[in-house]
Amino acid sequence: MISNNWIDHALRRTPWRNQRQAFALMTLGFFVAMIIGALYLSQAAAVATTGRQLEELINERTRLEQMNEQLRGEIAGLLSVPNLQQRARELGFELAGREDIEYLVIDGYDPTRSRTPVRLEVESVAAPVYEETFSGWLQQQWDAFTGQSNAASEPEVQ
Repeated sequence: MISNNWIDHALRRTPWRNQRQAFALMTLGFFVAMIIGALYLSQAAAVATTGRQLEELINERTRLEQMNEQLRGEIAGLLSVPNLQQRARELGFELAGREDIEYLVIDGYDPTRSRTPVRLEVESVAAPVYEETFSGWLQQQWDAFTGQSNAASEPEVQ
């Protein structure tokens, strides 16, 4: 019973302690809410900034695609036959007439024969038979290693 009196006495003596704990919890809750709010706002700002950059990049891509299509149209116009003929005349070229064409006669060429594919003769070489064993390979590596160590230990003769 003495211990119960002591607890009651301690609680009655410090009524402000409960109020202080409640105030501390409310203050802690307020600061946690502030931190969560700040994190939310920074995340929302980052998402908005990224969205704006993405929108600008999409607009830039659309503009470049339109420019590419315009350039393709200009190239197609410049490569048309009438434009190429006009440009050739400006450079001094003329249409070739019958008298301007020279024909070459090649001995042995028959333009009326049908094409025959050339047959390639490929020599087939048999692959060597693999007869090496692991112990043989290991012995070969050991011999190479000892040969290197012997060569390194011998002084060079000049």
